[in-house]
Amino acid sequence: MIPFNRPPVAEKSFAYMRQAAQEQNKICGDGMFTKKCCAWMEKRFQARKILLTTSCTHALELAALLCDIQPGDEVIMPSYTFVSTANAFALRGAKIVFVDIRPDTMNIDEQLIEAAITPKTKVIVPVHYAGVACEMDAVMEIARRNHLLVVEDAAQGVMSSYKGKALGTIGDLGCYSFHETKNYSMGEGGALAVNRPELAERAEILREKGTNRSRFLRGQVDKYTWVDIGSSYLPSELNAAYLCGQLEIADEINENRLKSWNAYREALLPLRDRGLIDLPIVPDECRHNAHMFYIKVRDIEQRTELIRFLKEREIGSAFHYVPLHSSAAGLARGIFSGADHYTTRESERLLRLPMFFGLWEDAPEKVSRTVEEFFL
Repeated sequence: MIPFNRPPVAEKSFAYMRQAAQEQNKICGDGMFTKKCCAWMEKRFQARKILLTTSCTHALELAALLCDIQPGDEVIMPSYTFVSTANAFALRGAKIVFVDIRPDTMNIDEQLIEAAITPKTKVIVPVHYAGVACEMDAVMEIARRNHLLVVEDAAQGVMSSYKGKALGTIGDLGCYSFHETKNYSMGEGGALAVNRPELAERAEILREKGTNRSRFLRGQVDKYTWVDIGSSYLPSELNAAYLCGQLEIADEINENRLKSWNAYREALLPLRDRGLIDLPIVPDECRHNAHMFYIKVRDIEQRTELIRFLKEREIGSAFHYVPLHSSAAGLARGIFSGADHYTTRESERLLRLPMFFGLWEDAPEKVSRTVEEFFL
């Protein structure tokens, strides 16, 4: 059996978890390993401030709070994304404005954003699908010209970059995921990149249940108290310790996944050249992290048959998002700006193949041969 996914494992992670529990006697949030993870990301991504969170969902919710979203505000994003992208802003009462995607990268079509802007628009949320960057120069230019904030959903983008800048550090705020399906995992977890200095202190307060506890721990106040709204977004030190072991071998994990990704692409090129499938496209200015390898087939019927074909041969595969604008909540809480030329069509064609750290060296070739058999 070749499974679709296996969570990443680093040997040091278990020693670090024992250290947190037995030596530090601290397993609640913001201990040594949380600080080490945040410091690693700040240095590696050249980020102003990173705050580890319990999930990317919570990082997005923190971002919505920091953007001061109010009922009636509008937030622009692609429909082809996970529900958390929209939920974070819908929870604050925002109307979600969905924009069509580009068929090459499956990212928001930057050329359609401007037409979706109204006097109520407050935030643009580009989602970096499969760790491949959106066209961020265009997104940022549109945002600045229209006095809008940008929140990057970089859930899949850890270790990816756009023109040399780490994803998540380009917009005003950035959100990462460390869920078990991601390249680096703490089981459930995420992080918020705070790229505007004036938002940093409030981000700490919101994350600490609305208190100024972080200032107290730094000795800036003699006691801490409730000063703002907020919630508990701090992950356990055990989760942070597990992640810390992986960040220390981040390059090894990245290179291993890229090797598998490149092997898939090389093996599947003949099918693409015969016009039977489409392969992922990575623009020149983007450096991706091999978060996933997907192919696109003719239509949803062919995809369903291929999933069944692979399963019968003990190969795991999966489709991905059902566009949010077609869901019950999407219909109630959002609108689609312009025409849906690609979002639904491309989502129904996309099929993800097995991809994880430590994928057997011959697996991409075996999976690719099996896909080829399907088309014989």
